[in-house]
Amino acid sequence: MKEEIKVVTAKFSELLKEATKYIANTSEGDLKNKVSEGSWSKLEILGHLIDSGTHNLQRFLEVQFADETYKVRQYNQDELVKANGYNNADPMELLSFWLSINERILQVIGRINEKVFDYQIQLPNNDISDFKFLYTDYVVHLEHHINQIKK
Repeated sequence: MKEEIKVVTAKFSELLKEATKYIANTSEGDLKNKVSEGSWSKLEILGHLIDSGTHNLQRFLEVQFADETYKVRQYNQDELVKANGYNNADPMELLSFWLSINERILQVIGRINEKVFDYQIQLPNNDISDFKFLYTDYVVHLEHHINQIKK
């Protein structure tokens, strides 16, 4: 595995541990609290990370078998958070689900042929990049939202 991918993967693993510890030790009331009317609660942010994880797991699998440039399909984040009713869910059930998806992603990344990280992808805005960017961006996105949860 390329060195830069190893660094990103190590960061990814650390974020999972950090977030799991924080969420498991935070009260349900704090996780469900919304700081303003239009904002997501910490639990809804975790739910958004579940949605992101499921979409990206699918992308990380599909990109390996794309015959041409892989087109990244956008998804409706706000509507998925609402439809899933994350703020009314059991925090430990969501934490377990989120952790499972991301552990699966780590397994998939660990088995990907190094050449796949150079495969072309087309982002929703039609920009062309590579799979390495998509994976790295996923971890950056994860870190951003974990920092929001920890506030």
